[in-house]
Amino acid sequence: MSLVGKKAPVFAANAVVNGTEIVEGFSLEQYKGKKEVIFFFYPLDFTFVCPTEIIAFQEKMEEFDKRGVAVVGCSIDSEFSHLAWLRTELNDGGIKGVKYPLVADLSKTIAENYGVLAGEYDMDDNGDSTFKGAPVAYRGTFLIDKEGVVRHQVVNDLPLGRSIDEALRMVDALQYFEKNGEVCPANWKEGDKAMAPTQDGVADYLGKLDLK
Repeated sequence: MSLVGKKAPVFAANAVVNGTEIVEGFSLEQYKGKKEVIFFFYPLDFTFVCPTEIIAFQEKMEEFDKRGVAVVGCSIDSEFSHLAWLRTELNDGGIKGVKYPLVADLSKTIAENYGVLAGEYDMDDNGDSTFKGAPVAYRGTFLIDKEGVVRHQVVNDLPLGRSIDEALRMVDALQYFEKNGEVCPANWKEGDKAMAPTQDGVADYLGKLDLK
């Protein structure tokens, strides 16, 4: 399921902010009209690939802050699990020092609404509810604009860590387009030439490529 071009699903849930404080009713709506948001899902607290991604986002927070972009993480763990992990030192497998919000999706409804739940609920022959698959979130990353519309999404399977630099590149591309009206070709990065969204613009851009 792609959410690109659609309004990001709205939620209100408990979260840990600033690495220390549990907040009730946390929502991405607080950023609407003010900031773009990188909203990302990871499978579980206290695991292996997940802390590398979470810490990598924190290490790039200065870059996101310069661009006026909020970063928010989410997993199906409770806010108390998040808080315990945030209090655990890095050399003990923790993520102490992470300051951006981590949302608790214990009911799995946020992951389900964003289309990243790695399984689904079903009924067995006795009419009992069961879950097929992994009851965690895939590694989904969503770039949401100031109007609350999803402009980019990528979803990785559980073993595959995401690229934080690619998330930044997508932010740069969106902000460049919104400021200049030019579209960003393949592998575009900040400082590269973009092109007018016309046939002449495409022809001019392609005509300058040196194809062997």
